[in-house]
Amino acid sequence: MSRLFIGVDTSNYTTSVSCVSDEGIVFERRTMLSVPLGGRGLRQSDAVFQHVRNLPPLIETMFAEIDRDLIAGVAVSAKPTAAESSYMPVFLAGKMAASAIASSLNLPLFETTHQAGHVRAALFGQEKAFNNSKFLAMHLSGGTTDLLLVDYQDGLLGDIEHIGGCEDLHAGQFVDRVGVAMGLPFPSGTHLEQLARNAKECSIKLPSSVKELTCSFSGQESQSQRLLLQGANKEEVAYAVYDGMARTFSKMLNNAFTKTGCKTALLSGGVSGSILLRELLKKRIGTDLHYAQNGLSSDNAVGTALLAKDYFTNGR
Repeated sequence: MSRLFIGVDTSNYTTSVSCVSDEGIVFERRTMLSVPLGGRGLRQSDAVFQHVRNLPPLIETMFAEIDRDLIAGVAVSAKPTAAESSYMPVFLAGKMAASAIASSLNLPLFETTHQAGHVRAALFGQEKAFNNSKFLAMHLSGGTTDLLLVDYQDGLLGDIEHIGGCEDLHAGQFVDRVGVAMGLPFPSGTHLEQLARNAKECSIKLPSSVKELTCSFSGQESQSQRLLLQGANKEEVAYAVYDGMARTFSKMLNNAFTKTGCKTALLSGGVSGSILLRELLKKRIGTDLHYAQNGLSSDNAVGTALLAKDYFTNGR
C-alpha cells in the first residue's frame, strides 16, 4: 500500500495541515487567521495563539481520514527561509505540533522552510519539466518578494539562492495596504482583483522602480494612496496596482533571464495566484512562466508534505 507523508505549516495568516502519498494529495485543510476589518496584519503573539487554537481540529480531522499505520514521515515549515537569521514565532506552533505527531508515532521529522514549501507546491504536477536543472523562481506574498535561483536534482530541491527581491514593501503588503485603504477585507488580493476586472479605464500608470534584480513598491503604494485621497476611481486604481506589479516583475525576470541564462521561471506565493497578474505578465514575458496548480499558490502545507515524501523516498 502507498506510504503517507504529513506536512504542517503555520504562516503569518494560515494554519495548514496536509497529507500526501506516492500518488498525490490525500488530505489538505487550511484555516485562515482572523484579522479585524480595517486591520493590516496581526501581531506575532496573536497569530501564534490562533495557530494553537486551529491546529487540534485540523489534525483530528486528518487522522480521522487517513490510516496512521501508513505514515512514513512528517515535515514542518520551521522558519520562513533558509537564511541563517530567518525566524518568526508563528512557525514554532507548527513545529511543536509536528514534533508531537512524529514523537507519538515514532516517525522521523524533517524540518524545512516555508519558502521551500511554496516552491515545492508550485512544482507539483510539473516536476519533470524542472528536474535536473536550475531555474528561476519568484516567491510573491505579503512577507516576501524574492527572486530565487533554485537547484532541483534527482527529485530533490537543493539550494535556493536569493538573487534579488524588494528593498522595502513586499508585493502582498502593497496589495493589502491599497485594499484596506479602499475598505476591503484583509487579505485584500481577491477583492482588489475583482475591482480591477471592472475598470473601464486602464490609463493610470504607477511608477515602476527596478534596479537590475531589485525592486521597490513604496513609490507605487504612495501614489495609489494619493490617487484615492484625490477621489480617483477605485476600480482604475486597483487595475493600476496589478499593472504596476506586472511591469515590475517582468523587468526583474527579464534581467534575471539575461544574467543567469535560465529560460524558465516558476512563480509561487499568494500574489502569484492572481489570474489578472498572470495575464498581464504573459504580455510582457517572452518565455514560459509556470505557476502552481489552482489552490496551491497561497500558503499551504502540501509543499511541506511533498518535501517529506521527496526526502524520505530518496533515502535521506
